[in-house]
Amino acid sequence: MRVLGIETSCDETAAAVVTGERRILADEVLSQQDDHRPFGGIVPEVAARAHLEHLDGLIERAVKTAGIGFADLDAVAATAGPGLIGGVLVGAMTAKALSAVLKKPFVAVNHLEGHALTARLIGDLDFPYLLLLVSGGHCQLLAVEGVGRYRRLGTTVDDALGEAFDKTAILLGLGYPGGPAVEKRAAKGDAKRFALPRPMRGRPGCDFSFSGLKTKVRQTVEALPLDKDGKLADRDVADIAAAFQAAVEDAVADRAANAIAAFSARHGGRGTLVVAGGVAANAAIRGRLKALADETGFDFVAPPPHLCTDNGAMIAWAGIERLRAGLTDGLDFVARPRWPLDPDAPPAAGAGIKA
Repeated sequence: MRVLGIETSCDETAAAVVTGERRILADEVLSQQDDHRPFGGIVPEVAARAHLEHLDGLIERAVKTAGIGFADLDAVAATAGPGLIGGVLVGAMTAKALSAVLKKPFVAVNHLEGHALTARLIGDLDFPYLLLLVSGGHCQLLAVEGVGRYRRLGTTVDDALGEAFDKTAILLGLGYPGGPAVEKRAAKGDAKRFALPRPMRGRPGCDFSFSGLKTKVRQTVEALPLDKDGKLADRDVADIAAAFQAAVEDAVADRAANAIAAFSARHGGRGTLVVAGGVAANAAIRGRLKALADETGFDFVAPPPHLCTDNGAMIAWAGIERLRAGLTDGLDFVARPRWPLDPDAPPAAGAGIKA
C-alpha cells in the first residue's frame, strides 16, 4: 500500500509518500517562516496563497522522489481540518482532484489524528496509549483507544503551549517562530533568577492554562531596564527564557502525571506515554516527560523532531490507518476549521465556563 499524504493546515506546505510497511518513500516540506516572519506570526491569507503556489510542484517532487508514478498510488490522503480554512481547502481540493483523476480512494484526515498516530508510524505500538498533543494551536491529553477513537482527558482552558512560546519570544525580542528561539536561549539562562507561576499545578484534573504565565512574563519584561536601542540585555533574555521553560516543564509534567493516573485506573496499570505536535520537538520538555514516564513505570515514545512538526508523512500514515479500518471519504466531504478528536468531550472550564 502506497499513500500520498498532503498537509496544508497552517504554515508548512507538505507532501509525502508512505507505505503500509512504515517506509517513508518521500517527505517534502516547504516552510513559510520567511513569509510570515515580518508579521511576527502567521497570516492566514499569506499562508493560503503560498500553499496554492507551491503545492502542485511539491506533490510532483514527492512522487518522483518515491520512485513511482501517480498511477502506482493506492489512495490520496489530505488534512481536511482543523486549521486555517484557506490552507485546508487548498490541500483538500487538490487531493480530491487527484482522487477523481486517478480513480483512487480519498481519505479526509483530521490533522490532530495525524499527530496522534505518528507514534505508530515510527514503530510497533498497540492501542491504547496516552497522548500529550502540544502545538501552536492545541494542547490536549488524550487516551488513544483506536483509529478514530479518542477520549480527551484534558485540554487548555485558554492558550495553547506553542502560542505561549511564540508570545514569550515576541516579548523577549526573539522574533518568529518562537519555540526554537526560546529553547536555545533558555539553555544558557538561570531558571531560578525570576519567579514565574506554574499554572494549574497541584489541582485535580488534566486541564492546562498558560495565559497567566504569559502575563507574568510580560510584567517581568516591563520591569527590566532596556538599552539605548530599546532592547533587553542578553543575560535578562536568557534568564527569562530559562524561567519560562522551567515553568512550562513543571506545569506540563504535573498535568501529565494526573493523566497517567487516570489512564492507569481505566486501562489497568502500565501503559505508554506519547508526546506529539510541534512543541514535542523541544528537547527539555521531552526529557522531563521521559523522566516522568520512568518514574511511573510507563514507556515513553516521542517521534523524531521532523515528524513532530507538521508534515505529509503523518497524514499519509493516518490515511493508511483509516484505509485499513475501512474508512474512506466521498468527494463531497466538507473541509472544516474546527474538528475535535473527541466530539463528546465537554467544554473546558474557563473563559466563563464553570467546571
